[in-house]
Amino acid sequence: MEPTRVMIIEDEALVAMDLAKGLEKDGYQVTGIADNAREAVELFRAGAVDILLVDVNIIGDKDGIDTATELLKHRSVPLIYLTAFTDPRTLERAKATQPSAYLAKPYTLTNVRIAIEMAMHNFAVTRQGSATGKVISLEKHSPAEASDKETILRLDDYIFVKHQYTFVRIRLADIHYVEAENNYVQLVTAERKFLLRLSFAQLLEKIDYKPLVRIHRSYAVNIDVLHAFNEQEVTVGKTVLPIGRTYREEFLKRFHFR
Repeated sequence: MEPTRVMIIEDEALVAMDLAKGLEKDGYQVTGIADNAREAVELFRAGAVDILLVDVNIIGDKDGIDTATELLKHRSVPLIYLTAFTDPRTLERAKATQPSAYLAKPYTLTNVRIAIEMAMHNFAVTRQGSATGKVISLEKHSPAEASDKETILRLDDYIFVKHQYTFVRIRLADIHYVEAENNYVQLVTAERKFLLRLSFAQLLEKIDYKPLVRIHRSYAVNIDVLHAFNEQEVTVGKTVLPIGRTYREEFLKRFHFR
């Protein structure tokens, strides 16, 4: 499990530090802070970034919009502007970079958090046409939670799972197994367990990860991390899971016996 990686481009040091502190408290990882275009490009090229938070007014000849344009030429990530500039000309220039959000200063951490969540979601939606961009979004059944959604984002070899206020990144290869528990599924990695409210079958269908094989009405296992198996059960680490008769033949077909 890895936190969502955020890069901040902001020329006011105190503002940037306060924002970084608040985001890290919420579980995000701030990979770098830059106050000019050159430094921003260096940071962006040097490390992985999941989302950009950019002020329009920064130090140097290139402003935040110019800088964002240059960064997005290297690779596509969600972009959010945090700025005091709301004039029509600036807005038109910003639109050309297709930002996920444009927040006027002064903003609140809550607004930034919501904007990040929406940006991650919309970025995955725009990539649904590809083999790697998928979104699962299910309304919860409780009336008290009717406005909330259980969301999983699939991007490349990762999924992003909502945990408290933020999305955490899980490498698909690190999933050990999935267990169904009534209206929930438990996603189990070597380090953590995540309880998600959605159907077992829908999770398997939507994340579409081939090594994750259903072996029982209540279990699916990542065959790449198996330690041992026989016709009745599989072992993953210290956990032993049963193989249901209905799924045994399909499971064994994954292996080539001589």
